[in-house]
Amino acid sequence: MLEFFSAIVSNDVLFVRYALIASALSSLPLGMIGSFVVVRNMGAIAGAIGHSIVGGVGLAVYLQVVLRLKWATPQLGALVFAIFSGLVIAWLSIRGRQRLDTAINTVWVVGMSLGLVFLSLTPTYTDPMSYLFGNILLISESDLLIIGILSLVVVSTVVGFYPQLQSISFDEEFSRVRGLPVNLLNTLLLLLVAITVFLMIQVVGILMVIALVTLPAAISSLFHKKLLAIMTSSAILTFIFLFLGIMVSFVFNLPTGPTTVLILGSTYGFAVLVVGKLRSLQ
Repeated sequence: MLEFFSAIVSNDVLFVRYALIASALSSLPLGMIGSFVVVRNMGAIAGAIGHSIVGGVGLAVYLQVVLRLKWATPQLGALVFAIFSGLVIAWLSIRGRQRLDTAINTVWVVGMSLGLVFLSLTPTYTDPMSYLFGNILLISESDLLIIGILSLVVVSTVVGFYPQLQSISFDEEFSRVRGLPVNLLNTLLLLLVAITVFLMIQVVGILMVIALVTLPAAISSLFHKKLLAIMTSSAILTFIFLFLGIMVSFVFNLPTGPTTVLILGSTYGFAVLVVGKLRSLQ
C-alpha cells in the first residue's frame, strides 16, 4: 500500500500519476453523461458505441500497416467511429423512423464485425487486448491532453445546454410543446455519450465501458432524485472508484479495468441491498 502512495509522488513512476490525472479529468464528464444515460435508460447505447469502436480501431490499424498512413492512429479511428456511431443511431432512430433498439443492435454488431475483419486482413499480428480491456497505466502525456480537451468539450456543452437536456430527459413530449428542438438535442446528447465512451475506452476498455458509464450514476440515483445531485455524486464516486481500481491493481498486480469494474459492481450490489433494507423498514 505504501508503495502505491510513494509511486504517486515519485518521478520514476510517472504512469501512476498520469493514471490518476486521467481519472480526475474524466470523472466530471463521466458523472454528467452517465447520469443522463441512467435517467434515460441509454446503457445499451453506450455499449453499442463502445463495441462499434472496434471498427475504428481495426480500420486505423489496417490503414497504418497496409497503406502506411501513419496519421491513422487507433485513437483517431476510435474517436471517429464513436462519433459516427452516435450519429448513425440518431439518424436511424429519428430520420429513419426505426426502433431505437434495432438501431443500437445494428451499430453494435456491424461496427465490431467490421473491426474484426480489418484486423484479420492486417498482415502483422495485432493484439486488441488493450482496447478490449483497457490499460489506464499506459496513458501518456499526449493522451492526457486529448482527455483534457474532450472532457472540457463535454462539460462545457452540458453546462451550456443543461436546461434543455434536462427537459428532454424527463419529458420529451412536453419539451416539444415548449418548442425545444428535441431531435437536435437528442443527437447532441448521443454525440456527448460517444465522446465520453471514447474517453472511457482507455480506462476500462471496450468490453467494460458500460459498467463505468452506468454504475456510478446508478448508485447515485439510489440516494438522490434530482439530476444535478446525481451528476455531482456520480462524478465524485467515479473518481473514487477509479482511484481504488488503480491502487488495488497496482498493489496486487491485477488488470486495472476489470479490477475497477469488480469494485464498482460489488459496491452497486451492496448499495441496492442497503437501500432495499432501509425501505423495507420504513
